[in-house]
Amino acid sequence: MSQSLARALQLLSELAGGGRSLDELADSLGVHKTTVLRLLRTLEEDRFVRRDANHRFFLGSRLFELGSSSLAQHAIRDIALPHLERLGRETGGQAIHLAAYEDTKAIYIAKVESTSSVRMYSRVGLVAALHATAVGKVLASELPERQLAHALAATDFHAFTARTITTPDAYRAELAKVRARGWSEDSAEHEDFINCIGAPIRDGAGRIIAAASISVPDVILSRDEVHALLPALHRATAAIETDWTTTERN
Repeated sequence: MSQSLARALQLLSELAGGGRSLDELADSLGVHKTTVLRLLRTLEEDRFVRRDANHRFFLGSRLFELGSSSLAQHAIRDIALPHLERLGRETGGQAIHLAAYEDTKAIYIAKVESTSSVRMYSRVGLVAALHATAVGKVLASELPERQLAHALAATDFHAFTARTITTPDAYRAELAKVRARGWSEDSAEHEDFINCIGAPIRDGAGRIIAAASISVPDVILSRDEVHALLPALHRATAAIETDWTTTERN
């Protein structure tokens, strides 16, 4: 990757956190303001970046267009969403996620918000930690060995909580459990007050194409009570698979 491209991508990542001044961006990148301004002007010309009257820079409308196009490519999202919304209602308004695997990462492609006042950090487009989320474990569970090795090499196994899996060997053992039982869990491994269960969504050939999950704060349901929601989760994923298979045939 060229240095200019790497810096441009870093600028976009910085602006994902909100508006920034030229000085703030130059400090973040550790380069001179003239270099940053040249990159910003190029990004601004193509609407990747915009600036306001106070000369603060923000993400531009072009990125929203690309984001919408990216989501549109996930046809599974449109098929799954009605079922996920129904699952949210059936489980008492819990948070429901849909994720897909993209180049060593699990990406949230749909979310049904919880009706609880307790909110999770997650949102559509964010990366779900492969080693510390239920959807991540499902998506990694049946990867071919070469792909799995590549994914493990790209994972830093950051300890989000005291329960996070922090080594490749322990993670491989966890994936074996997921394959054996057909579902996964995140037991306070990513956020110490959240329990989560996940299940695969397969295509007509039996390949995992996405993962769905139910996430519940422990002040609402205990871990065992979350496990009791598994039948509802499996009904939802089975319904999604049926609709997906019909779409494939057509």
